[in-house]
Amino acid sequence: MVIVVLMLVSGSWLLFHPIPQNTATLRLWTFATVHCDAYKQAVPGFEAQHPGVTVDVELVHGDAITSRLQSAFWASLDVPDLVEVEISQAGAFFRGPVADVGFVDLTDWLKQSGYLDRIVKSRFSPYTSRGRVFGLPHDVHPVMLAYRRDLFERLGIDADKLQTWDDFVHEGRRVTKRGHRYMIQFSDVTSQNLEMLLFQRGGGYFDANGDLLMDNEITVETIKWYIPLVAGSHLIASDPGASDQAFTRAVEDGYILSFICPDWRSRLIERNVPQMAGKMALMPLPAFTRGGRRTSTWGGTMLGITKHCRNKELAWQLAQYLYFDRQQLAARYRETNILSPLKPAWDLPVLREPRPYWSDQPIGKLYAELAEQVPPQYVSPFTSLAKEKLGQVVSACASYYSSHGEEGFEAFVRVRLKQAADDVRRQMERNPF
Repeated sequence: MVIVVLMLVSGSWLLFHPIPQNTATLRLWTFATVHCDAYKQAVPGFEAQHPGVTVDVELVHGDAITSRLQSAFWASLDVPDLVEVEISQAGAFFRGPVADVGFVDLTDWLKQSGYLDRIVKSRFSPYTSRGRVFGLPHDVHPVMLAYRRDLFERLGIDADKLQTWDDFVHEGRRVTKRGHRYMIQFSDVTSQNLEMLLFQRGGGYFDANGDLLMDNEITVETIKWYIPLVAGSHLIASDPGASDQAFTRAVEDGYILSFICPDWRSRLIERNVPQMAGKMALMPLPAFTRGGRRTSTWGGTMLGITKHCRNKELAWQLAQYLYFDRQQLAARYRETNILSPLKPAWDLPVLREPRPYWSDQPIGKLYAELAEQVPPQYVSPFTSLAKEKLGQVVSACASYYSSHGEEGFEAFVRVRLKQAADDVRRQMERNPF
């Protein structure tokens, strides 16, 4: 009876207070506040070019986008025209036959427009399934190393000589003082930093065919190299915590001397740690082998056009306007420091402007010089699960190494890694596609 009463009351309320219908010509969902703000500023220009057209930009939580959009695809309810999806969640939308993917296949449009050749090729890999491209890459997100330039100089560390990770670790063991100062921010409980190193070495979670490779030899060797940096008696890394306040204090106090810094994070640092203006600098990542790759990637976003969109050609024009219009890209770079994947945009004057915060370095130019080296990142409907399992491996291996050191460590790494990968494979086997 209670349920019946609630149904009657709520039904009556909805009858007299109907949900207003969205009358915009195009609706776009994004999970990132900074994207949402930028697009709202850009929309009036697009509407002026298309009289009578209106665009509504909505901010939707990233997890909600995944669950709401998948449900909407299945039920044909409340499906927006365009959607931004975070890179690790993108694979969830590509399961099933290609014909059943809820996003429009952009491959032919990209070829005809020339964008397929003008965009960094590695950035299509996360949004490609069975040879078809379903998402437009928003970014490249090359990674550099941010460091306290003033403290490096005081401690006699020459950043130009840190060509390899061996060089870096050698200096790190010289200057690290446990409990007071650490060479770099690395986590011993998550896979976030480890996965960036895996990408740099040509590894990752999945290959181009969607096969799991998180327990291959590249991963084993990388964990064996990484864990002694974050655990044991000769560590050089620490993670001050997830909160902005803890990280800010760690940078200001010199508790950590350096940290991994993709382009988007450089802007966050400027805002969250303003006291360090003029004391910070950026350098390419050390390579694993001399002359090897000196960058990686962290994060990413795709823009997809849904098959429910009634005016797909107009949606494609909006996508190009937001992602590739030079005026929009220049303005957005000033606000976000995010490098566009469109290579012709790398000659924008704003990218060459010296940044006082970063010791007058032209950081846009520095990131652009590394962008072509950014490794491909392949995704799957099981990417989130693989990330979770690899994080558990990192935590377990760090704990083991702290207690046992090198004794039996490699065998432990292999066993835990295989257990984690087997858990992922069991879930994958349940997926008929």
